[in-house]
Amino acid sequence: MLRTIQLGRNSGLVVSRLCLGTMNFGEPGRGHQGDWTLGIDEARPLLKAAIERGLFYFDCADVYGQGASETVVGALLRELLPRDRYVLASKIAMPMGRNPNQGGLSRKHVIEGVDACLERLGVDYVDQLVIHRHPQGVPGHADTPIEETMEALHDVVKAGKVLYLGASSMFAWQFAELQLTAKMNGWTPFVAMQNHYNLVYREEEREMIPYCVKSAVAVTPWSPLARGILTGSYQGGFSGGATARSKGQDRTRTESLYRGEAVFDIAARVIEVAEKYGKTPAQIALAWLLSKPAVTAPVVGVSRLEQLDQLAAATEIALEAADVDYLEALYRPVENLLTLGTS
Repeated sequence: MLRTIQLGRNSGLVVSRLCLGTMNFGEPGRGHQGDWTLGIDEARPLLKAAIERGLFYFDCADVYGQGASETVVGALLRELLPRDRYVLASKIAMPMGRNPNQGGLSRKHVIEGVDACLERLGVDYVDQLVIHRHPQGVPGHADTPIEETMEALHDVVKAGKVLYLGASSMFAWQFAELQLTAKMNGWTPFVAMQNHYNLVYREEEREMIPYCVKSAVAVTPWSPLARGILTGSYQGGFSGGATARSKGQDRTRTESLYRGEAVFDIAARVIEVAEKYGKTPAQIALAWLLSKPAVTAPVVGVSRLEQLDQLAAATEIALEAADVDYLEALYRPVENLLTLGTS
C-alpha cells in the first residue's frame, strides 16, 4: 500500500505519495490527447486498481479532453469511493472555447470555470483547485491583475466550492508575488506548486524548489517521467517512439519541452541504473524525483495496470548517493521553457 504524506506544512490535507494524473481519461478522439485517450470502461479498472493500492489523490483539468476527462473521472470516483475517501484536484485557466472570457483567470472565468468543473465532476466541491498557469501567462488571454485573480480564488474557497489552492508552472518571482498578495489582503494562499520537474528538465532547482522548501509549499511535479523519455518509450531519439503517445500527434509537444543536448544520454543512464537495481527505468526516474526536497506527490499517468504497480513500488526505492550523482552528472542548463511562453 502506498504511504501517505501531508500536502506541505501549510495545510492539514493528507494525500497519497503518488497522484494519478487523468489527462488520458475521457472521450477517445476528443482534445489534444485524443489519439491516446482511454474511455470510461478502459479507465475504470485503472482507477479501481489505484484505489486498491492506496492511491487516493487524483488530478484533473477542465481542458483535458475539453471537459471529457472530468466527466469520466467524476463518474468513476462517485461509483468507486465515498466522497470523504479521495482527494480530487482540478485545474482552470486554459481556453475552453473561442470566446475570450472562456479562459484565463479573470473573476468571471474563475467563478464560471469552477462551477463548470463541479458540474462535470458531479461533486459539490474540489479538494484542490490549481491555476493552470499564472494569471498573466495564459496564451491568448488578458493579463488579468493578480489581485483580481487572488480575490476570486479566495471567494470560491469561502463559498465552499474549493478547499485548498494550488498553482502550476510559473516563475518563482511570480509565485512569490501571488503568495505575498494573498498574505497582504488576508486571502487564501497556495499550499502546493505543480511544476515541470524531472531528470531531463531541472531548471526548477534554481529558484522554485528552494522557494517552496523555504515557504513549506508542497511540490507535486507534472511529467515526472518526461512524457515517456525516462521510461524508454523513445529509443535514443524522438523518431524512435514505441507507444501510441510517442508516435502520435503528442510527440511534437514532447519535442518542444525537451531541448537539452543530453536528454537521451541521461535516459540511457536511467536504463543502466535500472538494470543494476533490477527495476524499470520508470521506477528509477521516479525514485530519483521522490528523493528531492519538498517533492510530495508526483503526478503520474498510467495506461496499463503493470505501470501502476511499478510506480507504486518505486516509492519504496532508495537510491545510493553515487547512483544519484551518476544520473545527474550529464545535465546541463537549458533555457527555461517559461521564457519561451511554454512549459
